[in-house]
Amino acid sequence: MTDSSPPIIPPVSFPEFAPVTTAQWQAQLTRELKGADPASLRWTMPDGLVAEPFYHREALTALGGPPAPLPPRPAGCRNVVALTVPASTDGRLQIEQGADALARGAEGLHFILAGNPDHFAVADLAERLPLATTWLGFTVQQNPEPLLERLLTASSGQPLRGLLRFLPFAVPEGAELLPYRATLRRCLALAQGWPDFTALAVNGTYFGNRGATLTQQLAFSLSTAAAMLAQLPDEATGLTVAEVARHLHLDFAVGPSYFPEMARLRAARRLWATLLHAFGLPAQGAATLPIHATTSTWTQTTLDPHTNLLRHTTEAMSAVLGGADSIQVAPFDCLFQAVNEFSARLARNLPIILRDEAHLDWVADPAAGSYFVETLTDDLARAAWAEFQALEAHGGMLHARAKALEDVSLAGLEKFKRVATGQDVIVGTNRFQNAQEKFDFQPKQLLRSRDFDTTRATYPSEVLRLATALHFERRANQDKQATLVLLGNVRVNAEIAEAFWHLLHPSEREASAPLPELEPDTYSVLFSKPEEATLMYARPEQFDHLARVVQQVPAGHVFDIPSLITADLATLLEAVRVFGFKEFVVEGHRTEEVLARLQGR
Repeated sequence: MTDSSPPIIPPVSFPEFAPVTTAQWQAQLTRELKGADPASLRWTMPDGLVAEPFYHREALTALGGPPAPLPPRPAGCRNVVALTVPASTDGRLQIEQGADALARGAEGLHFILAGNPDHFAVADLAERLPLATTWLGFTVQQNPEPLLERLLTASSGQPLRGLLRFLPFAVPEGAELLPYRATLRRCLALAQGWPDFTALAVNGTYFGNRGATLTQQLAFSLSTAAAMLAQLPDEATGLTVAEVARHLHLDFAVGPSYFPEMARLRAARRLWATLLHAFGLPAQGAATLPIHATTSTWTQTTLDPHTNLLRHTTEAMSAVLGGADSIQVAPFDCLFQAVNEFSARLARNLPIILRDEAHLDWVADPAAGSYFVETLTDDLARAAWAEFQALEAHGGMLHARAKALEDVSLAGLEKFKRVATGQDVIVGTNRFQNAQEKFDFQPKQLLRSRDFDTTRATYPSEVLRLATALHFERRANQDKQATLVLLGNVRVNAEIAEAFWHLLHPSEREASAPLPELEPDTYSVLFSKPEEATLMYARPEQFDHLARVVQQVPAGHVFDIPSLITADLATLLEAVRVFGFKEFVVEGHRTEEVLARLQGR
């Protein structure tokens, strides 16, 4: 009779190598540093957490022994393609693009509906794709219930697979929960028979794409989930907290900080188990929590944009190795142009390479047992839980949204400053710039676009470079018009000033710049004349009055950042004088000289 038992696999060992103690490693590290203190290599992260330069097996002992690895995922990390459906369109074009993407290696589609989802061509979707077997995500800003009803009808009652994100406003869902409880409960009722579909989103990407630290992203996402678990159960309809928990999925924006991002996703599942326990639910439910990861917009850049490909690669690797269930990679050039076949193909193929060539899906929880990653996971989990408890003490996301968003804003401003001074490197933007770079877009059009993302960490550095590029382009073309470019408000003014000063003092990156005295709500403006450019400052009402006089715009018009105002030189010179714009001077250097240096001239 044949023995069907699996073969015995001997333990892995390397007897030819003698064990090395912690003391021996530390002594060797000291010798390599030629007597310098190893503590000088410590890395303090934005959260305040400190990563040591060296970890050994004692690190796991400090954790109470090696933590249990994350359980194997039901399937590999799904490769999801995002398709934005513009307002006033029915999505037929995006449905065809999605079908093509699925044929070329994508494993799921995420339709982001900018307009009324009632117009979305659900019938065409059902005709083009098998709804019951295709993973489909939907992000809507209004009317989620009719969309689910139409999907239910189109699928002939068969269960769908995927997710729904209802984002009624650009705020965390838990912060605007009360007015939408009936809507969300109806969505849960419609999706009740869909075990592989989650109808509630915990939108951690909201925090991540605005500069929140990893600790804040974890803590505030937990607070959003806690608000839903507390507010959505309904005795009248029999909706239980367990059913609400089953329908939750976690969205995270993953940045390029490789190991911390990996540890953040692993910490999320541990914290989720604690949150479930607090609501009287089995902690084992954390193993099935769907985590949908997207590449972060926070560190994307319009300058030297092919570097975004490298950022997206590390971000996708962190997501896969950290245990995400799905990954959505953005095209590297999506900040400044519409989706095109080239960049969309690269974004789609990146996760395929990680799966089919790097085989990252062959091992469950590959970071398990790593002295460094396990310690970092524990540190992040503890810090995030403390932050979560502090917010809950103020009423949680439902009542303390202002405090959470203020903390995120402060973290983002600190990142702006570190990028402006070069302390945090953004390759191609504030370090190792390509002085001869030829843009694949028109700076003028981008600076006028309402879709230009001004919330990113690189925006203060980018907008100054783009505005000066526009100035030198106009000079080369002998454009006799003058232009005012609205660069930013109080969030970026100090960072622009920092960037100017550190441009003149590249060896003093750690020094604090002597900043000009600015009023709290001051705008920064670049005044581009035919022969020179001048960086200026003005109050919002000054800029508003000037723009209305020069451009003859209606009273209700809102000037977004960035904005352009163009007129003949004499008109703008007089307007700038009359409305009291002030020039910014950097230690006696004229702005034109600084801008020329910024352009590598």
